[in-house]
Amino acid sequence: MSVQSTTDHATDNDFHELRGEEGLKKIADLLKGVHIAMINTVASDGSINSRPMAVQDKSFDGKLWFLTRVTSEKVDEIQQDQHVTLTLTDSSGAKYLVLKGHASINQDRAKIHELWNSMYKAWFPKGETDPEIAVLRVDVAEAQYWQASSSSLVRGAKYLAAAVTGGNTSIGEAGHVLV
Repeated sequence: MSVQSTTDHATDNDFHELRGEEGLKKIADLLKGVHIAMINTVASDGSINSRPMAVQDKSFDGKLWFLTRVTSEKVDEIQQDQHVTLTLTDSSGAKYLVLKGHASINQDRAKIHELWNSMYKAWFPKGETDPEIAVLRVDVAEAQYWQASSSSLVRGAKYLAAAVTGGNTSIGEAGHVLV
């Protein structure tokens, strides 16, 4: 089985090009149950840095929100280059999502209050009034996704069938979304 880019799937029945509200809904559905995102930023030397961020349990409208430390390296990197990529997967491994967008940082106290929950005490022991807290907002511009169509046992059987048939067995859905 070979790895293909999204353009390789242009004629594949299991590949979908989505836009607008349909795309936003697909991303929102895929985000359900995902609790951690790896945010990828561009370092000053041009390399990519990645770190985990807690995903807010909020409805998706094209933006994702995170709380972070204003003095963190990722904040410095975002101030130099706002392009970010978020990679997400659910714990069962049945769905994968890559979101590309632009990040911004602010210290809007009302937004911090809206996003705050007790879990953040681990990073901000002074509570939601901690002057180190910043809001990291990602405006999503596009996404790629891969979603398995069944349980891990059935997926395993389908992977085996795909290997035997030269990849002619559907093992799920993939797509590209322009927001």
